[in-house]
Amino acid sequence: MVRKFRLFAGWVLALGVILGSPIEAAPEGCPQGSCRNVWLDFSASEKRRVLQFADEYKTFLSAARSELTTVEEAIKLARAKGFRALPSGHALAAGDRFYDVNRDRAMVLILAGRRPIAQGVRIMAAHIDSPHLELKARPVYEQETFAQLQTRYHGGIKTYQWTNIPLAMIGRVDRKDGRTLRISVGLEAGEPVLVIPDLSPHVDFDLRERKAREVLMHEELDPIAGLWPKNARENTAAAVIEILDRQYGIKPQDLVSAELDLVPAMAPRDAGLDGSMVAGYGQDDRLSVFAALRGILDSDVPEFTTLVFLADNEESGNNNNTGAGSTYLVDLIESLLYGQTGAEYRSPMLKAALRKSRAISMDVSPGVNPIWPNAWELGNAARLGFGIEIKLYGRGFDANSEYIAWTRSYLDKAEIAWQTVTYKVGRAAGGTLGKELSRHNIDVIDIGVPVLSIHTPFALSAKSDIYLLYRTVGAFISAGS
Repeated sequence: MVRKFRLFAGWVLALGVILGSPIEAAPEGCPQGSCRNVWLDFSASEKRRVLQFADEYKTFLSAARSELTTVEEAIKLARAKGFRALPSGHALAAGDRFYDVNRDRAMVLILAGRRPIAQGVRIMAAHIDSPHLELKARPVYEQETFAQLQTRYHGGIKTYQWTNIPLAMIGRVDRKDGRTLRISVGLEAGEPVLVIPDLSPHVDFDLRERKAREVLMHEELDPIAGLWPKNARENTAAAVIEILDRQYGIKPQDLVSAELDLVPAMAPRDAGLDGSMVAGYGQDDRLSVFAALRGILDSDVPEFTTLVFLADNEESGNNNNTGAGSTYLVDLIESLLYGQTGAEYRSPMLKAALRKSRAISMDVSPGVNPIWPNAWELGNAARLGFGIEIKLYGRGFDANSEYIAWTRSYLDKAEIAWQTVTYKVGRAAGGTLGKELSRHNIDVIDIGVPVLSIHTPFALSAKSDIYLLYRTVGAFISAGS
């Protein structure tokens, strides 16, 4: 039946071409080079590669649930491809493969090119943090005989979306004695999960007048942590504190120096009856992270030294010394430049190298939602399955026209389908790492893929777009001057 349908569909399309009136009209505003679902243009072998790549991506996404675990997974992948920790003062030679880690929460992978650092580098930047909840410093309390955990939020979320789903608690606790305790509860089968309970429709009358963003206030995002008291003399909060001590060695005072995240516990899954999409938590922006990682790991010796910069805290403003707003990346480039120039190094050499560098700020953005298409100006919107996207937000956020033209050139040469995206004016917004890179006088362009349900516990992406973003990384690395 499926074969008959495909034959019929092909005959109808052919008839339309013969008659001079295409049956399948291109969506409004579809740019040249990306006028239909890219799946239609893949060969059978390429379709198999798309599906295999998506399976590998789901494996990564399942393990990389936080900034800490993303760095850990990136190191595993890098080591498997011959990358090793960057020695201090090392002078790069063509083909060297190194990584450098910043405080376990950010890192750079380095693939040394044939040209010296002084002639500029290629940079791909993506952020490894995703919206989540975090425990406060003194989180455990009791309410109506339940033990609950006080939380705060990281990144923009719709609070009601975080109720009634299984949440895992992951992260680290650092003690005064120097020990670091790694915590992961709720990801493995048989482990307990945390749940933020919503009101049932039988008793939620008082909430019905709240606006969508206020259905649940941020201070109400407190999951239930226990119900059984330790004994008749102590409450359930004391019982939970005792469990933290007995099972994990965590004293209440240790939670002051802890980074414990609450993240969705669901595993990534194929989505759609055709299995064309990936559904999972953290695709903003670990989708770009995986594409960048695989792109550099699978590359041969490039012309220019290539860096993959994985930064923390983009969702909260690129702050802290592990965020893209710190000097970490530029300091590292300076040390690589110094390693090649030695006593001849002067400060202006760094500025000149940055001026000659080129970068991609990789991040996803909202794709057209078929339920609410009017949220977009459809002539300038990105659609899932239509390839990667070049972001043209305006208001000074865009790359200059010559850099966009250079980007178009290597994308078209590599036959990578692309589209453009611009939000409705004054009706939407979004930030990337691009502005942090441009502060250093680096040419940078924002590139990503469209995703549905960004910042929710379970987002949707197209497998074909993920694969094309990976291919974009390879094309960028090998592109000429």
